[in-house]
Amino acid sequence: MTVDRVEVSGREVEVLVALGDHLSNARIASRLHISVRTVEGHVSSLLRKYGVADRRELAALAVTVADGTGPAVGQLAGIPVARTTFVGRGEERDGLVAALADSRLVTLLGPGGVGKTRLAAAVAEAAASSFPFGGAFVDLVPVRDGFVAQAVATTLGVSEGPQLPLVDAIIERLARGRSLLILDNCEHLLEAAAAFVDRVLSGCPTVTVLTTSRERLGLPGERGMPVAPLPLGSDAETLFCQRVETADPGARCDPDVVADLCSRLDGLPLAIELAAARCASLGVSGLLAGLGDYLRLLAGGRGPAVRHRSLRAVIDWSHDLLDDEERIMFRRLSIFSGGFDLDAVTAIAVNGDPAAAADILGRLVDKSLVTGRAGRWRLLATVRAFAAEQLDQSAEGAVVRRRYLDWAATTANALQNRLDQRWHEDFDAVADDLRAALRGCPSGPDSTAHRLARALGHLTFARRFLTESIDHYQTAARHARTPADAARDLWTAANCTSARYPGQPAFDLLLASAEQARTAGDAGMHAIALAAAVTMARRHQGSFDVEVPHDRLRRLLDQATTERDPHDAVVAAHLAAAAAWITGSREYGPDPVLAETAMTAARATGDPVLLSAALDGVLAAARGAGRHRDAHRVNGERLALLALMPRHDPRAAPEILDIYQAAPSVALEIGDLATALSTAQLAMDDDVVGDSCLSAAKLIPPLVLSGQFAQALHLAGSVWDRWTRDGRPVLGELSPAMAAIALVHGLCGDVPTSELWRARASQVRGSVVLTHATFLTFVEARLGVHAGRYDGVDALLNLAFTDAPCGTSAYARAAAAELAVVTGLPDAAEYVAAAARTAPENDWVAACLDRAAGRLHGDAAALTAAVSGWERIGARYERACTLLLIPGQEATGRSELASLCRAT
Repeated sequence: MTVDRVEVSGREVEVLVALGDHLSNARIASRLHISVRTVEGHVSSLLRKYGVADRRELAALAVTVADGTGPAVGQLAGIPVARTTFVGRGEERDGLVAALADSRLVTLLGPGGVGKTRLAAAVAEAAASSFPFGGAFVDLVPVRDGFVAQAVATTLGVSEGPQLPLVDAIIERLARGRSLLILDNCEHLLEAAAAFVDRVLSGCPTVTVLTTSRERLGLPGERGMPVAPLPLGSDAETLFCQRVETADPGARCDPDVVADLCSRLDGLPLAIELAAARCASLGVSGLLAGLGDYLRLLAGGRGPAVRHRSLRAVIDWSHDLLDDEERIMFRRLSIFSGGFDLDAVTAIAVNGDPAAAADILGRLVDKSLVTGRAGRWRLLATVRAFAAEQLDQSAEGAVVRRRYLDWAATTANALQNRLDQRWHEDFDAVADDLRAALRGCPSGPDSTAHRLARALGHLTFARRFLTESIDHYQTAARHARTPADAARDLWTAANCTSARYPGQPAFDLLLASAEQARTAGDAGMHAIALAAAVTMARRHQGSFDVEVPHDRLRRLLDQATTERDPHDAVVAAHLAAAAAWITGSREYGPDPVLAETAMTAARATGDPVLLSAALDGVLAAARGAGRHRDAHRVNGERLALLALMPRHDPRAAPEILDIYQAAPSVALEIGDLATALSTAQLAMDDDVVGDSCLSAAKLIPPLVLSGQFAQALHLAGSVWDRWTRDGRPVLGELSPAMAAIALVHGLCGDVPTSELWRARASQVRGSVVLTHATFLTFVEARLGVHAGRYDGVDALLNLAFTDAPCGTSAYARAAAAELAVVTGLPDAAEYVAAAARTAPENDWVAACLDRAAGRLHGDAAALTAAVSGWERIGARYERACTLLLIPGQEATGRSELASLCRAT
């Protein structure tokens, strides 16, 4: 483990890791073979060194360090690397560090060129130890429109997920503990930056925000800190002399001349640096003489307006000293929003001559009008604004903008071709310019703009900026030169939307795609889009706020079928899938025979995406008929298809999500805990799904059922915190996870906490009144077995055997049947027999009923069979409980139970 900026001993690292495992001091002492007092000393030391409030923050910190997510402890990602020394401003820096300790939002205020960025970077480094969970320094200069969140996410290394909007992903990262977010150069995005900062501060109490701007964001609690020019008579002259020495190590500076020059430049750092860059060729005296005409008009005045003119004068003077080649490149470079490499300069600024590009660019770098290092350069914001004026005043603005668009389309398409290689960093470097080039294109059909929009849609989808990708594909449709191209773009936009949430918006995009295909005369695409819309409306019916009427879906399918090409296998597969789903008699579930037909049609295409969708119909039909083993087998085939689906393909993403969503549940339905665990973990590790609230919740029930209590508890805290930060939406899918945690606490003797989590299991379903879902019924019954009694056992048995059938019904019935045995009900044998009718479909249930039968009849063989069943599926807690019932095995059972509960 590597820990930056905090010196810790090897033993403290071991303690930190143990805290991340949520071990008590006693357990840590036992693991490390040290005393409890020594552990307490290490914990106190870690709290002090990291500056966190409690053990919970230390535990979260340990997880951040161990999994390598985000920057290292105490490190801010994206801090600009200084190529020169930082001069002066010690008091200002210290004052800002103190301000960040007292205020959650601080803004550095001042005109361009005054040194806000450099000061912010120095403050970030000085304050890092106060923010043990790191953060990010984000340059907003190249950012336009609504892409503030993308810029922050890129620097932090987070992305959008199907159930995790981008801003929420950022908040989740920053909410791990005390962190610092710096937004540099907000003035051109004031409204967007303010809205973003307000959202982050409201959703994340652990973050502090530092911004730089020419004016305030205007948010409550904002503390403005003006940044003054460097003081004359000290720091200003020091900066000039250091920069001159860097440019010309042999130069000698006359103190009086330097003082005069810095006074005329009002101590503005950028003006001083630009002037110093010319000293090697002109000398200090010559520099003062050359600047004289530009600065003379400023004599006798001071203040912000004059300072702004002094900087403008230096840039104007520097520009006048350029030759024609340099002026042409200088103004053309202003087209770039962010940085640029030599290929970009060659394409736009010098008519395709790399040698000329390198030569002229080098001369601009020597004059400090272009900054950067070998490989990537940029114009500072103030300098770029001047260069943009020069471009606007020239006659070549339209030509440069067209070259810019051509370069962007070529660059985006080249990146598209590298999606199976290393491409993320190269995309991040040019993303703002690709967006800017597309935004600057006039509306209407344009083949280059269409090519750029389509490529940018693909790239942003692969980068997991899902909402942005949808917008780009819709923009592509508007720039398409033919209805056929527009149909394809809208089809892809629908797939991107389905990757977020397969509901009405995706359905509408499919219908829009079908309409464009009809206009284009593409009968095959028209039929595919209509059939896909029908399938979506039935297959994902629960995602629609208002159910699409059956009659409308039937008309859509009839229209698609009438226009189909009978020889097109892909069209046939889509139509077969839609036919299977729309004829199902149940609210959710296709016709079993037609689902098999659709599967055969999909196999004929050789397309893994189509096959997965068809297999889901077969799986759904099997689950609806109670054939859970068949469903599990089909699900295994779907899982095998995952390796054939590219993660950057928008068409594959909805299927990938659906496979991962179904797999853990289907495995649980037959008591296959190992597969439920492995597939839930695979989902969290797959960036198409991501570590979202729902994906984490899928892990908790199989963890609890297999006796891995400590890991389940750790995940549950995270899930609950996420759900709370998201505004506590109605999310019934979380209820089994909450109920499973109630089971853990109840089994380990913490009744009050168990009751709390039982209430939470109801809360997430949208009601604070405790109402039973099947998994919660199972938990109630299992806790009744644990306690040996249950008030209202008859009512609970009635719930267990009459609850609406679902995947976990068998668990509830088996646990309730065992409760009937434990509480001595006269009809316990009948309940056991009734529950046993589902036992062949579920290994957990079979073991539970073996134990219930052993208890009922005093049958040691049945109890031994139960132990074997628990061992086979890895249910450690249930195995230990069963050992307690077997003569001679009680001590082993007690020891294992104690070990499992101590880990919590």
